[in-house]
Amino acid sequence: MMSSLHRVGLATARHPWRTLAVWLVALVSLGGLAAAIGGELRDNWNVPDTRAQAGVDQLREHFPDSGGSSAQVVLHDDQRLDATVVEQVVAELHATEHVTTVTPRLSEDGDTALLYVRYDVPTTDSDIYGDIDPLEVAAAPAEAAGYQVELGGELPGTATEIEGRGELIGILVALALLVIAFGSVVAAGLPVATAVGGLVAGSSGVMLLAGLTDVSTSAPTIATMVGLGVGIDYALLIVTRHVERLRAGDTPVEAAARATATAGRSVVGAGLTVLVSLMGLRLAGLPTYDAFGFATAIAVVCVMAAALTLVPALCALAGRRLMPRKERKRAPGLGAGAPRTSTTDQEPLTARWARTVAKRPVAWALVALTVLLALGAPALGMRTWPQDGGTDPQGSTTRAAYDLVTEEFGPGANGPITLVADLEEVSRPEVKALHAEIAGLDDVASSGPVATSPDGRLAVWDIEPTTAPIDEQTTTFLEDLRAEVLPDGVEATGYTPILGDISELLGERLWLVVGFVVLVSVVLLAFMFRSVVVPLKAAAMNLLSIAAAYGVVTLVFQHGWGSSLLGVDHDIPVSSWVPILMFAVLFGLSMDYEVFLLSAIRDDWLDTGDAHGSVVRGLASTGRVISMAAAIMVAVFVGFATEPAVVVKMLGVGLAAAVALDATVVRMVLVPATMTLLGKWNWWLPGRGRVEELDDAPVQV
Repeated sequence: MMSSLHRVGLATARHPWRTLAVWLVALVSLGGLAAAIGGELRDNWNVPDTRAQAGVDQLREHFPDSGGSSAQVVLHDDQRLDATVVEQVVAELHATEHVTTVTPRLSEDGDTALLYVRYDVPTTDSDIYGDIDPLEVAAAPAEAAGYQVELGGELPGTATEIEGRGELIGILVALALLVIAFGSVVAAGLPVATAVGGLVAGSSGVMLLAGLTDVSTSAPTIATMVGLGVGIDYALLIVTRHVERLRAGDTPVEAAARATATAGRSVVGAGLTVLVSLMGLRLAGLPTYDAFGFATAIAVVCVMAAALTLVPALCALAGRRLMPRKERKRAPGLGAGAPRTSTTDQEPLTARWARTVAKRPVAWALVALTVLLALGAPALGMRTWPQDGGTDPQGSTTRAAYDLVTEEFGPGANGPITLVADLEEVSRPEVKALHAEIAGLDDVASSGPVATSPDGRLAVWDIEPTTAPIDEQTTTFLEDLRAEVLPDGVEATGYTPILGDISELLGERLWLVVGFVVLVSVVLLAFMFRSVVVPLKAAAMNLLSIAAAYGVVTLVFQHGWGSSLLGVDHDIPVSSWVPILMFAVLFGLSMDYEVFLLSAIRDDWLDTGDAHGSVVRGLASTGRVISMAAAIMVAVFVGFATEPAVVVKMLGVGLAAAVALDATVVRMVLVPATMTLLGKWNWWLPGRGRVEELDDAPVQV
């Protein structure tokens, strides 16, 4: 592999302008193809093989105009509403395209009207998705009368947009950190420019993917979050190695080729582990996760390609300008990267730290393990639930509508449950008795009349729980309702049951995703490092850092530790979407740093046979770049935590916490401590003695 990467680096460095021209043509061509045959982003919110989805399918089959999206239009004033104005708004809503029914409901004091709007197409239909303009136009008479008008429910919830400041914050902070690290604006801008170039190509790839399958509207945000972080990191690793070779006296072209050969091997290995983790998302059982995995994989492949081809070309063009100004005047080989004496005072800080850990590996390992377990403990009490309007930021129309409905009609009005009875399995007298029984339950605030489908096959009615959709008591009520009250032939569906089934499904599938990703990653690392112990240990440590990240997310959002700083004004459960997505992304990202570090340690071990010394020297050579790469990635993820969408906030916080812990507690403490304890056993492989070199001929560096 190293020889192949050396040839790639040498070719692109020798012909930088040709390489840039090829990339420019590729970006323009991909953009043109995306515009010509690419599709539109479209969510698929079906939840296969769940009871709630079965109820929705029944409604769509037997009620031609049912089973579609819904919305709430809330009208409020300080005094009793004018019935004429309300009727006018109802009439305007009825005239709106795809609207089938509008059910008005007036509060007891008459100052609030809840207009429940149903559509004949699902929320994900391109005609209505994210478009609340027709609702606003229909509600214009109420606004003209001075009423407060708020929009809530399924359809208005899709109108929340990602503001894009996460990318901007991440890029600006990354540039500042890189300037400090390299002492050169050119060197700082190169990794960022490379990552952005790769993301541009990835964005076109995602749109081409959308022409073949449904791609969630949230998928590009996740892809950008991950692609930007790993893209800068991969480029940073190669640029760092390139600068080291310049200081050692190599020409810019040869330095770029050697950096691509050595650091590029780590980039390929790290990228493959990220891709393996992302493919695990397909096992989550939801079409949305397929889109997340494929879109993010496209972004990762593109930034990998940019790092392996654009970086050496740009490095060759930049020459010695990648070095700080004061070092450019020195003769090659006499810069900061020249050989050092062996005195402890002149050793890198990371080398001295590695020696400190190596002196007392058991104590340091226990300290690191204690920290990770303590942070991960809150995750044992994590409660997951898909988010609703009650978790939207204050000031948004969906949050205002949610709060008004809760205050005037009760929290359950935000998530009614639809009961669907198949009249071929349940008789009409049984339906009548069931309707009366459910209406009398303590957890039911109200029960609507029974309606029959046009073909006489279904009996349908709505009930409202006494608690909000997100409330744990609502989940318990739904479980008890299905298990103890509803007979065969009757299903509970609608907004709240669908959310509950999503939460249950993802909770069950998490362990399937974890098992697949861990197993394949261990096999991949065993092949890369010719060891059984190293990949098993790496997987265990990654699981510890991910568990700690889960604990941090639980503390921040479920227990409210600092959530107000993120614009979250009350405690909320962790979104059901987050754990699986966090795991797949984090396991791959954590392996990035593991591959960077272990590659250096293994190379030293192969050269010297010194198991303990290779740990110190490997950490010394990679500690600085890993710390800088982690700081940049943390900055990118923290930037995304400032977005208004709660799920994006959770992902930003969780990913930032995990990367920070992984680069400090795990890579700087737990890895050197355990590798020191294991010694030569780190590289044990059944049937072999000392680890053999890879088949590829090594490139002399």
